[in-house]
Amino acid sequence: MRGLFFVLAALAVMGLAFWAYQENYKTQGAIAEVRDLHQDIGRAHERLGMLRAEWAYLNRPDRLVDLADLNFDRLGLLPLMPDAFGAVDQVIYPAPPILPITNPIELSSDAMGALENDL
Repeated sequence: MRGLFFVLAALAVMGLAFWAYQENYKTQGAIAEVRDLHQDIGRAHERLGMLRAEWAYLNRPDRLVDLADLNFDRLGLLPLMPDAFGAVDQVIYPAPPILPITNPIELSSDAMGALENDL
């Protein structure tokens, strides 16, 4: 009986060792994937910073004024002036929507007649 117990214990230890070995490799694979993702995120941040710098460079006011002057015949763009904007009181706001009647009250003609007599 004791021999069977030792064999079963040895098999259990080998099974657990095999499971731990597999889990170790899965963990190492996950760590490598996370490392690759961090590198991808870093590259994306660098690219985003470069794109923001290019956007700021292309949207310089002096460059945009030169482009507007160069393409005036085709686009008809005019320079922005303070008097080109309206005042707040000139803005037309939409009328608020009319809400549907959800709880109508019915009136009978008897009540209307009594009200007319009282007046």
